[in-house]
Amino acid sequence: MEELRIKSAALVNNQAMNFKRTLYHKIDWTNRLIGILGSRGTGKTTLQLQKLKEITSKGEDAIYLSLDDISFTKTRLIQIVEALRLEGVKYFFLDEVHKYPDWAREIKNIYDFYHDISIVFTGSSIINMLQLPVDLSRRALIHELPGLSFREFLEYDQNIVFNTCTLEQIIKDHQSLASKVLEKVQPVMLFNAYLSNGYYPFYKENKASYPTRLLQVIRLVIDYDLAFIENIDHQNIRKVFQLLGILSEHVPFTPNINDLSKKLAMGRNTLVQYLHYLEKARLINNIYASGKGFGKLEKPGKILLENTNLFEALSVINPDKGSVRESFFASQLKNSGYNIELPAKGDFLINHQYTFEVGGRQKGYEQIAGIPDSYIASADIELGVKNKIPLWLFGFLY
Repeated sequence: MEELRIKSAALVNNQAMNFKRTLYHKIDWTNRLIGILGSRGTGKTTLQLQKLKEITSKGEDAIYLSLDDISFTKTRLIQIVEALRLEGVKYFFLDEVHKYPDWAREIKNIYDFYHDISIVFTGSSIINMLQLPVDLSRRALIHELPGLSFREFLEYDQNIVFNTCTLEQIIKDHQSLASKVLEKVQPVMLFNAYLSNGYYPFYKENKASYPTRLLQVIRLVIDYDLAFIENIDHQNIRKVFQLLGILSEHVPFTPNINDLSKKLAMGRNTLVQYLHYLEKARLINNIYASGKGFGKLEKPGKILLENTNLFEALSVINPDKGSVRESFFASQLKNSGYNIELPAKGDFLINHQYTFEVGGRQKGYEQIAGIPDSYIASADIELGVKNKIPLWLFGFLY
């Protein structure tokens, strides 16, 4: 137990507290069981360590445990928790839970048996809480941690703090909101930097090697994280990487499932299922036609990369500007909890009400003419006019 305490203390001691993610302030930390899911590199561990540091600064006994530590190959989690509880530990921060066999059952038992301790656990976004062998969804408060929004990037990179906005606020008051941002920063220049290297917080460690590191993260997600999905054919794992490469060069991609399945030597249903897995792993966004379902066997109407930094990591040479813009827009809206579909006219339908066309400075209204509640999200402009809204402002939704 002493070795685990030493590791935890060292990590907490080195943890910076100057920047906290939006989610940090949204979580109700009084809950006894909290789950934070997300893709690799979004900052789940950092968020845990920041809260742990805050707790220990108040004199409470807490510990960070990574469940891929060698200790958990020799001793069960519940045994370690029981021993540390007797030493006075009340708060347990469990990282990478999906790497520990039968983690959900043991966490459930700990939660049910010991009412005097609290658990915060993190895991991959591929985890489906509703399909676990035990019911954790009823007990745990589950949150998803995406990559940085453009607003968070400005705070993290420039130390400039802005408030979040709802979509309705942006639609109704975008000129005033954009003007307040312009008083402090030139958003378009920084927005272009964010599109290349601002989504994953670790970009700040070394910007030159960031695309290489991000590619390594992608490989780990496909080679390792996807292996935790039940019934996945491990012989097809490498084909998944090939599939992502094809998508990255053609997004926004309107899939011809038959042609694609032949190219990959993969059955149609298997291919559609793997598109679903890539979305669960937060590498792509599958957008479905309005009014259609989005089950595992329903093919998406459009496929986008989950975030714009992936274009750099996947070495897409001179990516189509329209693809980058649409990927950004869809990412920020989805990460903020909005429903996004493909309308009959325009690029995106949001919450079954607002139609958006995404384009450059010169984008006109022709494609959405006559459609109620229709707007243009326009790149390369600082201020909008009427129903033309700066694209970067949608990065303030979370």
